[in-house]
Amino acid sequence: MRPSACWIRQARVTAAGGDQLRAWRAEVIGRYPHPGRGFTQGLIAGTGSPRQVAIWESTGLYGQSALCRYRLGHLRPQRRARLDETLFGEGICRDGAHIWQLTWQDRVALRWDARTLELLERVPYDREGWGICAAGGYVVTSDGSSELVRRDPGTLSPWDVFVARLAGSPVPRLNDLAFSSGRIWANVAGTPLLAGIDLDSGEVTDVADARPARERRPGDGQAIMNGIAALPAPGEFLLTGKTYRYIYHVRLVPTRDRAGRRRASWLTGR
Repeated sequence: MRPSACWIRQARVTAAGGDQLRAWRAEVIGRYPHPGRGFTQGLIAGTGSPRQVAIWESTGLYGQSALCRYRLGHLRPQRRARLDETLFGEGICRDGAHIWQLTWQDRVALRWDARTLELLERVPYDREGWGICAAGGYVVTSDGSSELVRRDPGTLSPWDVFVARLAGSPVPRLNDLAFSSGRIWANVAGTPLLAGIDLDSGEVTDVADARPARERRPGDGQAIMNGIAALPAPGEFLLTGKTYRYIYHVRLVPTRDRAGRRRASWLTGR
């Protein structure tokens, strides 16, 4: 889908170094139960209205990792496939009739039938697996650093590597990924921020404050926001987190210049 021109022009602020950065805030427009309250590592959404859309979710932890499919708003999965106990499930993306699922430090990726969740193939994988998304004719993966890798969608063989940067500084901790309006959107691990990244240059062009969709868990350092799924409408996503109670339907709305500058500094630690 082509980006909405009126949406894309809003919320420009100037980042350090003079580059233009669009700043956003996530406005919650819907909230749905999170089936099983899993340790979310990846989230993707099918087509259709939010109340009818199919969701695929990858959950992690050794001995508990799984791939699930359910209807948004339903309390129980339609299908659930458990991973081998030696594998830690990570990000997922859909490639036609198949789902790719990464694993954390296990150097293997899994290819599943999207409808039946039948395991079709295990392939070698060359990095830690964190996030993955389909972006046109290839897929893009993250490994928790500032590096993103373009890959063959049929084999996950690496094509090239590019670095996400904001005004020249690398943006680390890139986690789950989604593709929307011509850009990669990434959860930034340990923060409630989303980074929008230009595919050609690697420049971070957008930053969104997703705190309205964050769930606070005092004393539980692992209950972080993770899981971003793009919806058909420009600027709309599903967000959740590890063991979160809910999945949040959000719309990005423009925010103040000062707030955008502050979030830019959070991304790079400057």
